[in-house]
Amino acid sequence: MRHDPIALNRLANLLMSSGLGLLLVGVLGAYVLDGSLTLPAIVLAHALTILGPSLVKIGYVMRLAASRQARFA
Repeated sequence: MRHDPIALNRLANLLMSSGLGLLLVGVLGAYVLDGSLTLPAIVLAHALTILGPSLVKIGYVMRLAASRQARFA
């Protein structure tokens, strides 16, 4: 099943930028502002430091797939 490479590339860029944002918020909350946050907020911040890079990796693989589809289209 083939998808539009341009739309796939846009989605990949969105995932990568969202992942970077989540990572930055997570690092800020988990390591910089941890003294002023509640325990559930700190746990959430640590979870964001895992989810953020995961979105970046998924977005990067989607970007590679989009460039491959554009090359063979």
